[in-house]
Amino acid sequence: MPTAMPDIANHTTAQTEGTLDWVGMSNIEMPIMVASEGEPERMVSAHVDAFVNLKEAKAKGIHMSRLYLLLDDLSNNEVLNYTNLATLLDNFISSHHDLSDNAKVQFSFDYHLRRKSLISGKQGWKAYPTTITGRLDQGKVSIELATEVRYSSTCPCSAALARQLIQQAFKEKFTADKVELDSVHDWLGTTEGIVATPHSQRSVAEVKVKLNKTTGDFPIDYLVDLIENSLKTPVQAAVKREDEQEFARLNGQNLMFCEDAARHLQFTMNNTDEFDDFWLRINHLESLHAHDAVSVTTKGLVDGYQP
Repeated sequence: MPTAMPDIANHTTAQTEGTLDWVGMSNIEMPIMVASEGEPERMVSAHVDAFVNLKEAKAKGIHMSRLYLLLDDLSNNEVLNYTNLATLLDNFISSHHDLSDNAKVQFSFDYHLRRKSLISGKQGWKAYPTTITGRLDQGKVSIELATEVRYSSTCPCSAALARQLIQQAFKEKFTADKVELDSVHDWLGTTEGIVATPHSQRSVAEVKVKLNKTTGDFPIDYLVDLIENSLKTPVQAAVKREDEQEFARLNGQNLMFCEDAARHLQFTMNNTDEFDDFWLRINHLESLHAHDAVSVTTKGLVDGYQP
């Protein structure tokens, strides 16, 4: 008969007694089938963090293999949606019923969406860093969806300064009382005519939302569309010359400081009923300065997200 293997976690006590907020595993690599509203179920390569609390002060530790096997079962047999995530959290606790009453799990992955170009109609893939976090605290479930959207921001101050230089160059070039239209037209098409251009930079909107209990599949596509439509200048995938020209026009017509971008997005998020709460951070990765310009805001709920 094989010798029974020792189970240290079950049969020994802690060297020093004490409860612990979270114990578990971080950066577990596994494929996960994700259900996003309006999109086919899709396999993603996820990094997963899985935790339970340790409420029993004398216990040596938790059973990490139980958490891993529950995740592995989800990876092989289920799809990640709101209901299955809530069930997973409940199973984390039931597998540690004598040790834990809180659970947390986080899935981080790139979610790819097909995006159409501005004019030409060409399509390409864009990757959106996405994190889905679930918590079960004293029987209360909360699930959060977070994503990042990259866009272009053109500085209003820089645009005004560039316009002033163009006006000065115009006065120096055309001194007569009467100016021929064709001459001005041709001059404006030269580097001498457009003597200065405003600076713009790649920017990142980080948005977290609390999902309500009516959620089924995760609204990843919906959240990305809200952000991109609000900011109006998301970075592009497939681009022809006509798309690049339209992108330049959109940048010129949507000049924004980081405060402007945050307020645009704040207004959009306040006018949707899809989410119970939101937090957002606008990052303008400056091309003029060596530092970034940042703005942070929330829905402003008393017990909600804090800035």
